[in-house]
Amino acid sequence: MTTDEMLRLSGTHLAPYIQLATLLIGKVREGGGNMFRHQMDTMATLIDYGYVDSLLLKASVVHDLIEDVPDFNHNILLNVDYESSSVYDLVLEVTRFPEETKPEFLTRILESGSRYAKILKVADRISNMTSLGFVVKTSFIDRYTEETVRYIFPIAEEVDKAMLSELESLVVSRRKYVVALSPALPHLPCPANV
Repeated sequence: MTTDEMLRLSGTHLAPYIQLATLLIGKVREGGGNMFRHQMDTMATLIDYGYVDSLLLKASVVHDLIEDVPDFNHNILLNVDYESSSVYDLVLEVTRFPEETKPEFLTRILESGSRYAKILKVADRISNMTSLGFVVKTSFIDRYTEETVRYIFPIAEEVDKAMLSELESLVVSRRKYVVALSPALPHLPCPANV
């Protein structure tokens, strides 16, 4: 991290957003842990790739709040600070709504998501793919890995080639993990660029 990036980050007031994200502490993830830690991991992934924009980081901290806390009062998020409205809009872009199938949701982001929504979705998926190392349900890992190749690779290709490279590596490692868990399963081919 450069000194300039550190100074930009030091001016980002994340505490109110982190406080809101604590509503996710009781939400268990299939890969272990809870949704609060996933929000923090997504933010850390963004910082790891040099993203220190306050809007993007604030949204990353609460990106699953609307989706995973059904009775959440949206007005609280809309009144946190001067960027609240933009944070809320970005969170809505990466929120899967009940009427959407997973493919519809991911296609929406791929085809019409803003650049920030796409970057956030890729960081979110890196966190999710990393946590798959703690999942033993091979059908879930298979589905999630193939979904990553089909929908998230093209998004990452568009917004951040370094993040794409990490996702490609995660796909390869998760496929190897599935084979190790279930030797009887046929080997899943990797895309040509992986």
